[in-house]
Amino acid sequence: MVGEGRRGKKGEEGRASGLPFPKKRLGQHFLKDKNIIRKIVSAGAVKEGDIVLEIGPGRGALTGALLETGAAVVAIEADRDLSDYLKKEFPTDKFRLVTGDALKVSFAEIAAESGARLKAVSNLPYNISGPLLAKFLEERAAFSVLVLMFQKEVAERIIARPATKEYGTLSVYAQAFTDARTAFNIPPHLFIPPPKVTSTVVVFDVLERPRVEIVDERLFKAVVRAAFGTRRKTLLNALASLGYEKPLISEALAKAVIDPGRRGETLSIDEFAALTRAFWPLKGRREGIL
Repeated sequence: MVGEGRRGKKGEEGRASGLPFPKKRLGQHFLKDKNIIRKIVSAGAVKEGDIVLEIGPGRGALTGALLETGAAVVAIEADRDLSDYLKKEFPTDKFRLVTGDALKVSFAEIAAESGARLKAVSNLPYNISGPLLAKFLEERAAFSVLVLMFQKEVAERIIARPATKEYGTLSVYAQAFTDARTAFNIPPHLFIPPPKVTSTVVVFDVLERPRVEIVDERLFKAVVRAAFGTRRKTLLNALASLGYEKPLISEALAKAVIDPGRRGETLSIDEFAALTRAFWPLKGRREGIL
């Protein structure tokens, strides 16, 4: 279930067939192509014995394919009409349904209850894909791999490199904690109803430890957010939002061997980590609160 857009003619293949029809207010688009569904399952190397978390199962097309591998599926669905349908569609003890907001569900608790790291395989709703990815990265210890569908332009931001217009906070966070790569694109006509954009499946292999030495993850994220807060500002000015006086910012930049005249989008992940280490001893001297 992905994206924003129109519902289509009376729910297209929904109301007429008796199936739950897509709801515009929830941005629902149901994937219908079986070959693409098989490719998504294959991208996660899902197999018997795996425990898969699926967000937004919709009518259960991907859910069914995941269950066919012998894996167990924990699905989170916000739409109560769809939840009722899914309970009837998959009357198996390998399927567990959580009705509610995925942003409020603890992935870590699901993994703990399952006794194993999860695989996430999901066609994410586009309207909350950013916050959901942030949550996945925050709770990444619960997962071994994430196979997630995004709007194509969001996928391009995730894998973007420094000094490109797509490079930003999402790029740094994703690449600091995972090996992220695009798997394939999905054209609009393979959904009911078709969204207005192309979709892209991204595979994230969760790293056992961050790609770079991060002395404090909360401070690291704050530094990255500040650096990208106003792209046209130099680092010396942009980092002021952290609550430090400019002399301290200059001190940290000098310690990290970073020119204060540079802009955030030019910094590599290694440089963001070095800058975080430079700010770490200064935490008690800031004016604001991270």
